Amino acid sequence: MGRRLFAGRRRDAAVKRLWPRSLARQMALLVALALLVAQAINFGLQLSASQRQRTTQTTAVAIARLAEAVARSESAASVELAPRLETKVNPINPEMTRRDDVAQRARQALADLGLSARQVIAAEAMGREFRYVRDPASGALRRIEGPKSNALILTAQVGDTRWVTAIAQFPRQDYGVVLWLLFQTMLLYGFIVLPVVWFVWRLSRPLRKLRAAVEGFTSSAPAPPVVEEGPGDIRRLIAAFNSMRARLVAMLDEKDRMLGAIGHDLRTPLASLRVRTELVEDEAERDRMAATIDEMNRTLDDILSLARLGRPSEEPSRVDLPGLVDSVVDDFHDLGVDVTAEESDRLAVTMRPTLVRRAVRNLIENAVKYGGAVRVRVKPEENGAVVEIDDDGPGIPPEDIERMFEPFTRAENSRSRETGGAGLGLALARAIATGHDGRLTLENRAEGGLRARLWLPCQGQAFAAAA
Repeated sequence: MGRRLFAGRRRDAAVKRLWPRSLARQMALLVALALLVAQAINFGLQLSASQRQRTTQTTAVAIARLAEAVARSESAASVELAPRLETKVNPINPEMTRRDDVAQRARQALADLGLSARQVIAAEAMGREFRYVRDPASGALRRIEGPKSNALILTAQVGDTRWVTAIAQFPRQDYGVVLWLLFQTMLLYGFIVLPVVWFVWRLSRPLRKLRAAVEGFTSSAPAPPVVEEGPGDIRRLIAAFNSMRARLVAMLDEKDRMLGAIGHDLRTPLASLRVRTELVEDEAERDRMAATIDEMNRTLDDILSLARLGRPSEEPSRVDLPGLVDSVVDDFHDLGVDVTAEESDRLAVTMRPTLVRRAVRNLIENAVKYGGAVRVRVKPEENGAVVEIDDDGPGIPPEDIERMFEPFTRAENSRSRETGGAGLGLALARAIATGHDGRLTLENRAEGGLRARLWLPCQGQAFAAAA
C-alpha cells in the first residue's frame, strides 16, 4: 500500500514538473491535445470506413466468382471439365475465421440467380502462408505455399462430395489515407494552434506586465502604474493594482513625513536635556545622565533607521567589502576595543555602503558587548561575499536564535541590562541584509562562542580582485 502511494506521488510530481506553468503554454497544450484527440478519432473512423469498403469490394468479387463457378459447374456436360471447377474436399479448415454474414449473402445471391447449393461456407484466411490457385493446365484448385496473403474464401457444396470454391484477395491497405491524415493534422496545427498561441500570448501580455510590476514593487522604488489593457476582467485587475499602488505610495510618504516629525520632536528635548546636564554639579551624576541621554539618542536613531530601511536615500555603488570592514574595525581600534580582522583579497560588491557599514558595526558591537575578543573575516561564498564575526561569549540557546532578530528582544540569560542597547541591533542588521537580497544568520561555534554571518550577493557580477 505504501509503495503504491509513493509511486502515485512520484507520478503526480512528474506530471506537475512537465505541465507548463504559463497561461499561453497551457492553452496551447490543451488545444494541441484536443486536436490530437479529434484527429485520432478521425483517423480511426477513416480506417474503419476504408476497411469496410475493402471488405465490401472483396465480398462482391468473391460472390461473383462463386456464382460463376457454380453456374459453370451445373452446365458442365463432360467429365473432363468437372475437375477444373470442383474439389472433393472442403478447402476451409477450422483455423480460418468463419464469415456467416458473407455466406448468407452468397446463398441469397445464388438463389436470386436460380443457382442451387447444398451449403455455402465463407471464411477469411488472414495472414496464411498459403493460397489457392487454379492450375493453368487442368484448371483445378491447388493449395500452394507462398507469401502471407489475406483472402476471402467462398465455397459451395454442389454435390455429395463436390465443392466449388472462389477466392478473392483483399486489396492492400491504402497508406495514402494515413499520409493524408498526417498532412491534415499538420495543417490543422499550423492554422489553429499557432494562431491560438499568438492570441493567448497577446491576451496574457497585460498579466506579464502586471506580474513584473508586482515583483518589482519596492518601497524605495515603487513601480510605475501599469497600462490598463486587455479584456475587461484583466483591465479591472490592473486598475485595482494601480489603485492599491497609489494607496501604498501615499502611506509610505506619510510614514516618512511622520518619522521626520517624530525624530525632530524627540531630538529637540533630548538636546535640551543634554545641555542641562552641564548644570549638574555632581560629576558622576552628570556623566550618568549624559550617558543615558546618549543611549536614548542611539535608540532613537536605531528605531528611525529601522523604520526607514524600506526607502533608503543612498544609491547602490560598487564597493570593496573587505576595505569597508577594515575601516569599521579601525574605528573600534581607536576606541581600544579588542577586534582583529583577517587579511583578504579585494571583493567588490554592489551595496549601499552606509547601511552595510552600520550592519557590520552593529554585529561587532553585539559581539564585543557579550563575547569579549572579536575576530572578523571576509571571504567569497556562493556567488557573493560573506562577513563572519566570531566571539568567545557564552553563545545563544538554539531555540532562541531566531527570536534574537525580533526588535526589542534580548537573551537575558546571557545578556544583562547593564550592557546597554534596546535590542534593535540584530533586527536592523538583518533588515539591511534583506534589503540587499542577502541574509544574516547566527550560529553557535563548536569550540564555543557565537558566529554571525552576513552574506551579500554579487548580483551576477564577478568578484573584482586586486591587481
